[in-house]
Amino acid sequence: MKYFVKFMFQKGLSVIIQNMSIENSSQHYLDQTLRPNTWDEYIGQENIKKNLLILLQAAQERGHPAEHILFYGPPGLGKTTLANLIAKETGRQIKITSGPAIEKVGDLASILTNLSEGDILFIDEIHRLNKSVEEVLYPAMESGVLDIIIGKGPSARTIQLDLPPFTLVAATTRISLLSAPLRSRFSGGVHRLEMYSQDEMERIIHRSSQILGVDTERFAIEEIARRARSTPRTANYFLKRCRDYAQVHKGSLDTENVKKALQLLGVDEVGLFESDRNLLRILIEKFGGGPVGLKTLAAATGDEESTIEDVMEPYLIQLGFLERTTRGRMATEKAYSHLNILQD
Repeated sequence: MKYFVKFMFQKGLSVIIQNMSIENSSQHYLDQTLRPNTWDEYIGQENIKKNLLILLQAAQERGHPAEHILFYGPPGLGKTTLANLIAKETGRQIKITSGPAIEKVGDLASILTNLSEGDILFIDEIHRLNKSVEEVLYPAMESGVLDIIIGKGPSARTIQLDLPPFTLVAATTRISLLSAPLRSRFSGGVHRLEMYSQDEMERIIHRSSQILGVDTERFAIEEIARRARSTPRTANYFLKRCRDYAQVHKGSLDTENVKKALQLLGVDEVGLFESDRNLLRILIEKFGGGPVGLKTLAAATGDEESTIEDVMEPYLIQLGFLERTTRGRMATEKAYSHLNILQD
């Protein structure tokens, strides 16, 4: 028993040191610099912020760690940023990992046994946890204990380790892949992050341009926001590439340079990439606008089914360019109009 715990501690310590080194090195990365550091700097998701502040304040007044929290929604909307803000609001340490990184029960055990009281454990892409690992997580979340099986066969025995009170903050882009027992254990709330409005996107880009030290025209900010697919991560990516273009061409970050930079990236006036437009063109020109099945569409475009379904389709549907029907995918009149193709 003593040697097992010692092994778990040593393994867990290496994981924590690795996380600390990643966290320290992230200070040198631009994306980390652009992340909001306070609740006031975090733009959008107002309802979620209000609920979280009440939850955290109530827990702090009772002297207890906050209950477990789950965030879900498309990538790039600020789930990781919210987890970091929760840690800063509570004054606790945050340990960051991801579902694919926790391959075995021992990996999870090493992390949990090295948490201090009140720590925040953030698991990104939690839907990708191994089922055996997920089952070990249930009692840890609900009862604060870790059940470990040592040995195999008749000689196998179970030991139970008490864990310090902690808060699990998890994020996923595929909440449907989470089992019902796991979802039900997030008693602090399951929050869906919404897409951002044009005004919120402009405020985010304005803040990022100030951090980058770039003097950006108001109409240029509007142009980036309009094409950023309602996603802050995409907006910051476009802003950085536009800044690079203006710098190399010795110009200012005005509307003209923004349009030229985004044109080089293959981004049109509504935020579609060339791959998105190619999908619509093939659907219209080869299949008469549909309906056509996902497998056939994937074979025709050369993209994987998951890429079409998870990456391309959501934004095309949001714009009203694509419809999912029981018979297959169909291009809408708006798609024909956007591509300047006459509808038969």
